[in-house]
Amino acid sequence: MSLTLGPAGPDAAETLAALHAQAFDKPWSASEIAALIGGAGAYAVLAKDEAPLGMVMSRNLFEEAEILSLAVAPDARRRGIGLALVTAAAGLARQGGASSLILEVGEDNPGAVALYDRAGFVQVGRRRDYYDRGGRRIDALLMRLDLNSERP
Repeated sequence: MSLTLGPAGPDAAETLAALHAQAFDKPWSASEIAALIGGAGAYAVLAKDEAPLGMVMSRNLFEEAEILSLAVAPDARRRGIGLALVTAAAGLARQGGASSLILEVGEDNPGAVALYDRAGFVQVGRRRDYYDRGGRRIDALLMRLDLNSERP
């Protein structure tokens, strides 16, 4: 695998939406993604080899940045792509002047929680019943990465 990471603008919205649909029950449309990453402070990174493998969408809001969504194609998981995308998002957030990076993740997603733990995020809160999983409500864990630390 020859993984490359690169910026993805609104013109890549169809590709990003296709990746998002592979990872989420309620995927965002290409038009929603284009509007999101076309907004102030927003950016996306696409991971690919011969084909798109994953993406992360983030935005900087003054001293804080937020990962809005991260998706890795199912057949590309557990190969370091998620960590590479999180690391890229953290670097871009730091370059944009952010001192912390936050995200929300479903407590029912142990793989994602483990990824964020590995990247140095710590849980700083919980949003009760945040996600709807087909009538079942799931808490979101609010996680934060200190961008002034040595990681990632």
